[in-house]
Amino acid sequence: MTAFLRIRELWKSFGSFVALRDISLDVNEGEFLCFLGPSGCGKTTLLRAIAGLDIQTSGSVHQAGRDISSLPPAERDFGIVFQSYALFPNLTIARNIAFGLENTGVEKSEINKRVAELLELMGLPEQANKYPAQLSGGQQQRIALARAIAMSPGLLLLDEPLSALDAKVRVHLRHEMKDLQRKLKVTTIMVTHDQEEALSMADQIVVMNHGSIEQVGTPNEVYTRPVSLFVAGFIGEMNQMSAKVGGKNRVVIGDLEFACNTGGLDQGSDAIVVIRPEDVFPVEPDSGKATPENSLKVHIDAMEFLGSFWRTHLTTTKLGGQNLIADFSVNAVQRLKMQEGNDLMVEMKKSNLIAFDAKSGAIA
Repeated sequence: MTAFLRIRELWKSFGSFVALRDISLDVNEGEFLCFLGPSGCGKTTLLRAIAGLDIQTSGSVHQAGRDISSLPPAERDFGIVFQSYALFPNLTIARNIAFGLENTGVEKSEINKRVAELLELMGLPEQANKYPAQLSGGQQQRIALARAIAMSPGLLLLDEPLSALDAKVRVHLRHEMKDLQRKLKVTTIMVTHDQEEALSMADQIVVMNHGSIEQVGTPNEVYTRPVSLFVAGFIGEMNQMSAKVGGKNRVVIGDLEFACNTGGLDQGSDAIVVIRPEDVFPVEPDSGKATPENSLKVHIDAMEFLGSFWRTHLTTTKLGGQNLIADFSVNAVQRLKMQEGNDLMVEMKKSNLIAFDAKSGAIA
């Protein structure tokens, strides 16, 4: 399949500061892609380069087979939604949505019909004659989205569109936006620093750090199979433990040896072994079964109730002074009568332990 958007060897510098480093990326037609990373990682700069708002220093951008690398924004086929909505305060909602269409020579009756369709699509059919200040933040963002898709662009660019909204509205609107994107089948790129937002909305996530791409993959891939220590630590909660590589597929953490896929790491080399809190499992006592591999005895130091699970802080002298965080279901906590001050056996399965080279942070 030929990519709808093709970025090759793209660099962007501001004086001596390099904002983007050798970015190459393919985006398929109809895909919802998220640029995810910490502040200053280059994700907004990359979005602006695609839009032509900040032309790259070198490299190329092709959209639908056309080289748009040096075209001004007005000659590129995209709609854009900013964090700040950027609505015209002196124009009605209808005029805000119609703004781009009014400069294309489209008949007024057709413009009115398109505006009515978009207001219906956004669930705001009664708001046409109001002004932006009369709407809530969530409603204003819907109108900004309607204006961006009014021209039926081939590419929709979203620059942190939900970050100015409160948490409840943000969660509601992200589901609406994803449903809308699926319905319209418009290729969409969204910039966000919110991991939950990216995981819940994206078909593909592009994790960025220091102007480079660390990993491209589905939400499940970047969460369960991170390719670098940065990705592992940035997305979701993660236990990180200093270790030494023992024999083949064995690591030594403190006083204990665990089965773990060590890849190409040399015996005796330093590693960082990671595991998600939800992958630390309680071992049922007196089950009659042999003690599982990779199990250890821990002390429950503190417990936090987070609604659907308990975040549990576990201590042990056996891991060289390193502690664990485990997320246990409410049912497991009740069944095993867990409480602060108790001891517990836990298991860390080999398949859930990931080893990284301690120096480079790369996957083993």
